[in-house]
Amino acid sequence: MCLALAGMTFFSGVANAETVRLHGSTTVQKRIMEPGKEALKKATGIDLVLVGNGTGNGLEDLVGGKCDAGMASEELADAVASMKDASGKAATGDLKPHVITSDVIKVIVNPANPVSKLDKAQLKGLHNGSITNWKTVGGPDLPVIVVTSHLGSATRKVFQKVIMDGSKYVDGALEVETTRKEIEDVGQFPEGIGAVSMGFINLPGNKEKVKIVETPEISRPLMLITKGEASPGVKKIVDFFTGEGKKFIKD
Repeated sequence: MCLALAGMTFFSGVANAETVRLHGSTTVQKRIMEPGKEALKKATGIDLVLVGNGTGNGLEDLVGGKCDAGMASEELADAVASMKDASGKAATGDLKPHVITSDVIKVIVNPANPVSKLDKAQLKGLHNGSITNWKTVGGPDLPVIVVTSHLGSATRKVFQKVIMDGSKYVDGALEVETTRKEIEDVGQFPEGIGAVSMGFINLPGNKEKVKIVETPEISRPLMLITKGEASPGVKKIVDFFTGEGKKFIKD
């Protein structure tokens, strides 16, 4: 009888669980959702299904009904632009932002690179190809290898807007699908330079692979985006991470 009751209780709990699908920014995924996923489930009963495919692709999934909210790591207008760049389609519907916290983008180089500080003009030149050798900015006599995230990445869009004034990345820049790969490549190539979320650098095993360069501050919001008003489940997620769940957000 006890076993039967236990089984009934278990299945009842599963039936009452709520699943919320979040697609988009890997920064939101890794800094907020994954670290707090279990605590969120315990506090609210919500089971997260996460797909880190970039802000633009996440918005495309939201508009297409493939997820309940998009994870975004840039302002709403820029996120819509990321979506258009990623898919060739403009966003439709009443998109609403729900800001959870903010993030800082850091410029990284190979640990062997002696360069420790870069201003905006130098950063712009290194990334758009007007500066092609590290010796121009006080580094070694080596060609510059730019490593950047894919076209739908919010990190790339923010860096391109704030630092590069909208100019294009140099032809031949290495485009990678994940931030982890970007960190690995910069750590592998003495000539490498990239720009990633501080939250990713702080993940175990990443700090030792790269060196952070002092630059002008590059910050952006981390949020969920919904089509129309947030569902009760999405609202619970936002309320949790802006309230008691703040402590789970990775710096």
